[in-house]
Amino acid sequence: MSRIFITGSTDGLGLAAARTLMKEGHDVVLHARSRERAAALADISAAALGIVIGDLASAAETRSIAEQVNAIGRMDAVIHNAGIYLERSRGDTPEGHAKTLAINTLAPYLLTAWITRPDRLIYLTSGMHRSSASTLDDIDWKRRPWNASQAYSESKLYIATLAAALARHWPNVLSNAVDPGWVPTKMGGAGAPDDLEMGRLTQTWLATSEDEAAKVSGGYWYHRQQREAAVEVTEPGFQDALMERLAALTGVRLFAERE
Repeated sequence: MSRIFITGSTDGLGLAAARTLMKEGHDVVLHARSRERAAALADISAAALGIVIGDLASAAETRSIAEQVNAIGRMDAVIHNAGIYLERSRGDTPEGHAKTLAINTLAPYLLTAWITRPDRLIYLTSGMHRSSASTLDDIDWKRRPWNASQAYSESKLYIATLAAALARHWPNVLSNAVDPGWVPTKMGGAGAPDDLEMGRLTQTWLATSEDEAAKVSGGYWYHRQQREAAVEVTEPGFQDALMERLAALTGVRLFAERE
């Protein structure tokens, strides 16, 4: 039995993953953006190990989420599932960041730094990461005209790169990125053509399985098969440059010099 924390687990892939893991007998910590959103979990909350609440658009609330998780105890795995898709505008978080960047990239980066280090980390990315710009000059969209699709694609490039960088720097942690496909969730839309079941089962398999195939690190996964990510993802120079940018934006450094 494992302890697993899943961000964004009130609906979609996160909720599906939580239900699967709980049916398998694992202890699951759920996450909701607000107390109102947490009410949607009434049918499974009693069976969960706990529910933490906080808005990932806010660094202060992200810190609170990490503290709530740590108070429950050390997790065996964390699934960074939460994300947003096409925002009409850049938005403005309490710290002044673009909302897409804050939720899709900065929040998982900060949670990784603040939550007691687990044995396994899974980050949800997207095949759209391949169409993003690899420049890191304006990742917070302060100078460029807003482009929702490009911002989303870039955020998913960054999260896949984070997963690969962790695999390189933290050899005792299994860190992987998962592309769930274009699945019929609230984000993907009812007409999305991909396999919702395989989208969630890849996450849960990587989080808990003792299969040798699942006990690897640095992979980019689609439906339990490793795929080739964009070249930047596995390039140490790009990884290091991104980590520096994220550290500068958040004021939190993830890797010590020795790592």
